[in-house]
Amino acid sequence: MLIKEVIHHLEALSPAAYAEDFDNVGLLVGNPETKVSGVLVTLDTLEIIVDEAIENNCNLIVSFHPIVFKGIKKFNGSNYVERVVMKAIKHDIAIFAIHTALDNSLHGVNDMICEQLKLINRKILIPQSGTIKKLVTFAPKSEADDLLSKLFEAGAGTIGNYSNCSFSSEGTGTFKASENANPTIGEINKIHYEQESQIQVTFPKHKENAVLKALHKNHSYEEVAYEITTLENKNQHIGMGMIGELNTPMDELDFLNHIKKVFKTGCVRHSALLGKPIQKVAVLGGSGSFAIENAKRAGADIFITADLKYHQFYEAEQQLILADIGHYESEQYTKNLIVSYLRKKISNFAIILSDKNTNPIQYL
Repeated sequence: MLIKEVIHHLEALSPAAYAEDFDNVGLLVGNPETKVSGVLVTLDTLEIIVDEAIENNCNLIVSFHPIVFKGIKKFNGSNYVERVVMKAIKHDIAIFAIHTALDNSLHGVNDMICEQLKLINRKILIPQSGTIKKLVTFAPKSEADDLLSKLFEAGAGTIGNYSNCSFSSEGTGTFKASENANPTIGEINKIHYEQESQIQVTFPKHKENAVLKALHKNHSYEEVAYEITTLENKNQHIGMGMIGELNTPMDELDFLNHIKKVFKTGCVRHSALLGKPIQKVAVLGGSGSFAIENAKRAGADIFITADLKYHQFYEAEQQLILADIGHYESEQYTKNLIVSYLRKKISNFAIILSDKNTNPIQYL
């Protein structure tokens, strides 16, 4: 298997199209055409992680955080970033970073936090907008049904849990939703004109290249007329943070001690207690201060995140408890998620979970 094939599996879990604009995800070091000998999964890529990869004959490191986050003008080993990249190149080890692509995944970082806390009724805290697109095109009536079918195969007509899209001979598209579907956005229809049919399909933005490729490949016109627009609907399956509920409410102090134990943190920094039980819990792995207002609006009793500053604790305003459990601690189970996923997809070489603790913060 080649590195690009492993990346294909990772992209299926969390497409890079949904990473934040400021981020640096993807293959940071290495050639995608290289044959894989083994994969080491880590939260951070440090020199000790490259050494661990060498020891385990892994020539691909899948890291949650990107080792290269901003431009590097020289490589002389003057800082840890340069030393990591230089050592990886020297030993022909590739580095792939997934970061906010996985943050925004329905089954990503925040879902893992919810899983550790056994939260139920989970949903995205800050759904992304602008992630659903609509294609409108025309085709000869005799070809329209076949073209629509090919667009379906390329990923059109499936948003969130919608699946098994079909259409009638009269030209009206229909959805057959999965049993546990949470319908949001999706439209497929065909409007017949004298010689042509108008075809409309919606699709997630990371499928755009595949949908356009299918359109051009299966359309008989030499030049295909089409229009793609971005819909403003919020995507309930892509976005930052998550909110869920405890099956049974817990006392505030009991719950704070519970999260301290679950996330093995040396300290939980929190705002003032409110004297009421905890049931509705909002979470956001990593630096999540930007989501405090979202957690309030969602009616959370507590918001678990990391990297809160002094004055940000005032933003609780007696409406909820803000709990800072530490950046590393909030994201530590992410590598377990990646390993579990890759082991289900790939069986012909080792997928190794790094046993190194890369947390730069120590507690006294």
